[in-house]
Amino acid sequence: MAKLIDDIEAFLASNSVSPTAFGQLALGDRHFVRQVRAGRRLWPETEAKVRTFMATYRAAAQDAAA
Repeated sequence: MAKLIDDIEAFLASNSVSPTAFGQLALGDRHFVRQVRAGRRLWPETEAKVRTFMATYRAAAQDAAA
């Protein structure tokens, strides 16, 4: 999980997305990032959803910039 939270933190910084917005957009849970920072256990399916969201968000941002 340490790797995922590092990836989330990097995503937040590089995309200027607030933790609350990230959780809401990725999972419909505005408390997600706060809870993960506090040690929330993540299921593999949840990690997959978060990683898919980050990849999709980056792809959409790149398409918009082009």
